[in-house]
Amino acid sequence: MATQDKRSDTSDFPEIVNTDNLQSNMKPIYYSRTFLSIIGGVIAGIWGFTGFTGFVFYFVVMLAASFGLAAKAKFSADSYFDSWNRVLLDGILGGLMSFVLFWTFAYDIVHIF
Repeated sequence: MATQDKRSDTSDFPEIVNTDNLQSNMKPIYYSRTFLSIIGGVIAGIWGFTGFTGFVFYFVVMLAASFGLAAKAKFSADSYFDSWNRVLLDGILGGLMSFVLFWTFAYDIVHIF
């Protein structure tokens, strides 16, 4: 009886993940975060955000993007990704430089020139 319980218990083994499918599923997340960083930077510049409020706006946009991506995955990220961190956190700081670039560019165009 004990040998049968050991064979049926697979919780000790790691889950097998196809890396090609995982990379294919991660590409839209990075693309959408980069796109939203650029659009968010332009909006923050046009609205005239300066200093801390601009960075708060960026993280609000990324929070909305994380919620939208989780909703797109029907809140079952385990079937498409290896963890929830892939959907909620990956790529957030990667788009920050694009956000700052387009934020300052749009702010300069609208409010300075």
